[in-house]
Amino acid sequence: MKVILTQDVRGKGKRGQMIEVSDGYARNFLLPKKLAQEATADNVNTMRMNDKALAERQAKERAEALEISKKMKDFTVVVTAKGGGAGRLFGSITNNEVAEALAQQQGIQLDKRKIVLDEPIKQTGLYTVKCKLGYEINADLKVEVKEA
Repeated sequence: MKVILTQDVRGKGKRGQMIEVSDGYARNFLLPKKLAQEATADNVNTMRMNDKALAERQAKERAEALEISKKMKDFTVVVTAKGGGAGRLFGSITNNEVAEALAQQQGIQLDKRKIVLDEPIKQTGLYTVKCKLGYEINADLKVEVKEA
């Protein structure tokens, strides 16, 4: 019996694959547990349409990530924090504060987990921060820390 996997099944295949399995395995295990659905003409067409929509969405997201990475090269985000004099800060600048400043100053919404700080920023100055935008696209963001 041909089935389309709706979830990854160890030893059989990945989600979205059409595989041939024995009738008993399909009827007694895969279908009742909603791990697969029968490969009827309607289900095959639906799978192909879903694959096409997924590919289009991924291409759009990739293009947006490339556009954001190009924009990030052109500007510097300014973050202000309380300081104790001599260029030292009370506390440190976190990736959450960088994400908020980026959204406020440039209108780019970026999840704080995508901003990678090698170490917390504890002094004023100019820093380069890596941003993982997805689809193996990384961008360097310039962050200037000023004392408030």
